[in-house]
Amino acid sequence: MTDAADSLIGAVPGLGGTGPVPPTAPEGGEVQIIASGWRLALREFLSNRLAVVGLVVIVFFVLFCFVGPHLYATNQTNAQGALLYSNQNAPPGHGHPLGTDDTGFDILGRLMFGGQASLTVGFLSAVVATVVGVLYGATAGFFGGPLDALMMRIVDVLLSIPVLFLLIALVTIFHASEVLLILVIAFVSWLIPARLIRGETLTLRVREYVQAVRVMGGSRTRIVGRHIVPNAVGTIVVFATFQIADSILLLAALGFIGLGIPPPGTDWGSMLSNGVNYALQGYWWEIYPAGLCIVLVVIAFNFIGDSLRDALEVRLQRR
Repeated sequence: MTDAADSLIGAVPGLGGTGPVPPTAPEGGEVQIIASGWRLALREFLSNRLAVVGLVVIVFFVLFCFVGPHLYATNQTNAQGALLYSNQNAPPGHGHPLGTDDTGFDILGRLMFGGQASLTVGFLSAVVATVVGVLYGATAGFFGGPLDALMMRIVDVLLSIPVLFLLIALVTIFHASEVLLILVIAFVSWLIPARLIRGETLTLRVREYVQAVRVMGGSRTRIVGRHIVPNAVGTIVVFATFQIADSILLLAALGFIGLGIPPPGTDWGSMLSNGVNYALQGYWWEIYPAGLCIVLVVIAFNFIGDSLRDALEVRLQRR
């Protein structure tokens, strides 16, 4: 009896078989379920060890700056009160694990206090810059023509001004505050995402699904908000991640030249600037902790941004 007949007998009950034969895997390998694009992106992100390390570092610093002060309470707003319980420029020791600064503030508590401002300004300025840049760039790229040319020339003019010079000018004109620093840093940071999203929009607006929405009578706002911006999410997310690191560096630069968070507040850049004044006296504990925090956070965000770029490219390839 042939193999075909044997298979038929095995498949038909009552002819020597027990029931339907389970399907066999096709030639070339086992059957695999293809994961969704976002699952592939997440898997790619988690496979990058540097990105996972960067994520752990960011989580640690968020907990350190916002939860730490509740566990390690110190006076960070009253310099006179700080001097009553500690010495100026005291080295690390009992009661002050990282020593004190020139005003008697505890360095460890100061790192937490200043980190709150640095991370808050970094996150919020990156969000504001990304939102403004995405809306501006999507509008310019979608409408095109003279409007696009005018809007991009405005971007080119602003990009020609040195960022640090523009920051110093804006901060010195207006009264420095945390809200002002967020807006000022966002003002000099939205230009890059505007150009990136404008380029993405120029390629997306001619796609078939966008043309189909036009034919169906979809409004321009709906096309931009529901079809163009969501399909540029990879570029948006990657830029926002890198922009957080850049915003922290910009705030540190302003703080280093004395234009950061005004007293009694502080930030890591202001702490670093204050510590440099005592570098020749050997007060290393006023320099290295703040500098190390800046370096670790910026590197961590860069690791995350690199991995997100690779992960989202995998997702787009899957699509």
